[in-house]
Amino acid sequence: MGRKNGNNAVSKFDMQAVAATISTTLVLLLLGMALFSVLAARNLSVYVRENINFSLVLDDGTDQRDILHLQRSLEKQPFVKEMTYVSKEEALKDYVRETGTDPRRFAGFNPLRASLEIRLKSAYVHADSIARLEEQLGQEALVKDVVYRQELVDAVNRNIGRISLLLLGLAALLLLISFALINNTIKLAIYAKRFLIHTMKLVGAPWGFIRRPFLWRNFWTGLFAGLLADAVLWALAGG
Repeated sequence: MGRKNGNNAVSKFDMQAVAATISTTLVLLLLGMALFSVLAARNLSVYVRENINFSLVLDDGTDQRDILHLQRSLEKQPFVKEMTYVSKEEALKDYVRETGTDPRRFAGFNPLRASLEIRLKSAYVHADSIARLEEQLGQEALVKDVVYRQELVDAVNRNIGRISLLLLGLAALLLLISFALINNTIKLAIYAKRFLIHTMKLVGAPWGFIRRPFLWRNFWTGLFAGLLADAVLWALAGG
């Protein structure tokens, strides 16, 4: 009879440990996926911002050596991610390919100008930063005009801001839920042992002695659940 009760107690203890480990693992998975979402949104925002073209239209007849000097000078600036020189002929080819019409048929010559296409670093793709850069670059002697899509920049920054706030709110909510679930798991484990705790108090056991097995058990449960959640997230991320 004593063996049967002992086996039931061990089985019950094992089931509680398994349930606590599974619930903690699920909570950590939710937090991990929320963190992945925030990081993915950040990487996406950087990618989108750094793929917005910022064109410096050059004067006709500008010497190639002057253009090369300007290009090398600008490439050293902290706001430049990548720079490409587009000649008049390349600009004409791109225009014909995109629109299907050749402006030389109407104008009799190539009206397009050579340009320096700049991709800015994401930290500089904001309305105030671009306004300062536009004023600074417009003062260059070789630059005829500075062209960029202001409405696209505003739309990208506005949408990225909304998505970031939404994901941060979701992460905060999942963090609160995770604390609540872990707290309930610990309370249920303590409640299941309430009679044993009461008996230990009656015989004069100190609180440190009573708490020790619960702390060790939850330590190992958290460690195993963390490793399991990390393995699942690693697998979902593609290893």
